Parts: sequence; structure tokens; C-alpha cells
Amino acid sequence: MADVVEEVIAQVQENLTLAETAGAATNATAKVPSTPEGMALAYGTLVVMAMLPIFFGSVRSVKHHKEQKTAFQKTGEKPDTMSSHDAMMFPIMASCALFGLYMFFKIFSKENINFLLTGYFFFLGVMALSHLLSPVISSLIPASIPKIPYHLSFVQGPAEGGDNQGKKKQYLIDYRFTTHDIVCFIVALIISVWYLLQKHWIANNLLGIAFAVNGVELLHLNNVATGCILLCGLFVYDIFWVFGTNVMVTVAKSFEAPIKLVFPQDLITNGLSASNFAVLGLGDIVIPGIFIALLLRFDNSLKRKSNTYFYATYIAYFVGLLATIFVMHVFKHAQPALLYLVPACLGTPLLLALLKGDIKKLLAYEDHPEEKTKESKKDKEGDKSAPQAKKETKKKDSKKAK
Repeated sequence: MADVVEEVIAQVQENLTLAETAGAATNATAKVPSTPEGMALAYGTLVVMAMLPIFFGSVRSVKHHKEQKTAFQKTGEKPDTMSSHDAMMFPIMASCALFGLYMFFKIFSKENINFLLTGYFFFLGVMALSHLLSPVISSLIPASIPKIPYHLSFVQGPAEGGDNQGKKKQYLIDYRFTTHDIVCFIVALIISVWYLLQKHWIANNLLGIAFAVNGVELLHLNNVATGCILLCGLFVYDIFWVFGTNVMVTVAKSFEAPIKLVFPQDLITNGLSASNFAVLGLGDIVIPGIFIALLLRFDNSLKRKSNTYFYATYIAYFVGLLATIFVMHVFKHAQPALLYLVPACLGTPLLLALLKGDIKKLLAYEDHPEEKTKESKKDKEGDKSAPQAKKETKKKDSKKAK
């Protein structure tokens, strides 16, 4: 009898050991639960990482705007800005791209699609990081190291001394760089290769911040009306694809590319090998960011030595981001951030302009008004020359009749 009892106890202990082992294996594959401190650290860092690209991208956009102005005055080259038609079409094109990706992930292998996308974003990341690091590394390199300029060009047209000299040459590649730019390229290449091989979250964030800063710096809305159209369109787009369908959430979970900022909620417990991430999409940074950058350029045009509209909307963006995180945790559901960011970023400058009496100036502001004035002058000259042309044709007709 004692032998039987010992045997049963031994079997029970063996079953408990197997159960504990199986439970440990299951928990190893599941997400590690985050502590309140870990969650606060993760979301606080995400907010900071979202605010920094908007600030620095906006400052750099002012410099880029001045460069565009001087280039337009010298060469007459039209600056790249987003028109009202582009702003209206953007949510439609974004919806088509999003649904197309969703269908690709449903039909084809997720690994193969992400392999192609990773290669594409690898090259984009190298260029974006090089552009971002250029002023930083140039300031760190000692003055004793020479800054040698280079010019890489690939021209379509007749060779010098050859036939058809009258034909105009077309520059397919016209790229100027220096030895400092080569250093930036090498640093950016190392970070991009790190992301390509390991998909580490730190490398992902470095590339994501580079994309965000470049987007805010280089994408210009030209006027407030275009910004309102774009933000309102994407406001509806974000709500529909998050609350109306599972498309946005599915693509966000399946898409492996540095188009989002991530930070581990279990960093305190697991260190750099943490795996339970809080996520913020780059669209929630870049789209409001290009509107906030437009307001900084508007502040500079007023020449009041204060960037009131920029800082007020910048703070409103911060409040909208906090509201997004708060609602997400209350309802335990992914939230479309633009639902909270768009009213904050649009309502703040418009209300402030009404209070300060600047509403007409705000709505009339354009980054490049020279283009319209030149076009209107041409139209007026054309209108003036039209009656003269009619008179000349009448004289010719009367002479022929005689």
C-alpha cells in the first residue's frame, strides 16, 4: 500500500513538473506584462520622440523655404509644394495604398513582402539619415580636416566637340557632395545595415526619426487652406480605417519597416532585449508636423520676433498626443491619433488668429506668392495684347479685301 501511495505521489510530481515546463514555454512566447513604471517610461519616451522631429523639422523647413526662394529668383524653378488638389487626393491615394497592402498581406507571404519593403526602406533610410546627420557631423569634424567638394553628373546629350552642338543637354544625375557628406553616408549605412540584419528597435527609431524630420522639413503645404483640407481628409481617413475596419491594425502589425516609432514597455525588467512595444506611427508625426512647420514660416513672415502660432500649436499637439494615450488606456483599444491631433492643431491657430485679429493674414499667407503675381502679370499682359492682336487682324483682312 505504501508503495502504491509513493508511486501516485511521484506521478503527480512528474505531472506538475511537466505542467510547469509547458507553462514556462507558453509564457516565453507570450508578451511579457508591463509594469506601470515601464508603461509610463515607454509612452513618455514616445511623446518626446514625436515632439523632437516636429521641432527640428520645422526649424529646418524655414531654412529650406529660404533656399527655395533664392533658387526661384535665380533660376525661375518652381518650388515643390502641395496644392489643394494634391491635399484632396492624398487621403484617397493613402486609402488605396493601405488597402492594397492589406490585400497583399492576405494573399501573399508576409515574409516575402516584408523582405521587399525592407530593401526599399533600407536605401531610403540611408539617404534620410545622411541628410539628417549632415549638419551635426559637419560641426563635429575638426576644421583641420579639409572639406573637399565633388560633383557627380550624368548628362544626356551630345559630347563636347561632337555633332549636334545646338542640342540642349539634359542632366539625369547632378549631385554635389563633400568629404563630410561621405562620412555622413558611412555612418547612415552602418545604422541601416544594423536595422537590416537585426531589426533592432533602436535602429528602427533612428531611421524613423530621420524620416519624420525630413518629411516635416521638405514637405511644404504653401498655405493654411491646403493644410486644413489635408488634415480634415486624413481625419476622416484615420477614423474610418481604425474604427470601421480591421485593415489599419492588420497592416500595422504585419508591416515590418521603420515607419513607426517603438519603445519597449518591459525595458525595466528585460533591458535592451525587451519585446513588448508601445507604437506610434510616423503619419501621426509628419502630417500634423508639416502644418505646424507652415505656422512657423507664417510667424517669420509677420516679423514680430515671436513665434506665437508655432508654439501654441506645438503645445496643442502635445496635449492631443496625451489625450490619445489616455483614451487608449481607458477603452483598451487602438485609437486613431489624428482624431485628437487634428482638432487640436487646426482649432488652436484659427482661434488664436481670431483673438489677435490675424485671421485674414493667416488665411492669405502663402509660402511662394511670387508665382501668382508673375502669372497674374502675364495674364494682364495677355489681356492687353489681345485687343491689339484683334485690331491687327482686322487691318490685314481689310487690306486683303481691297
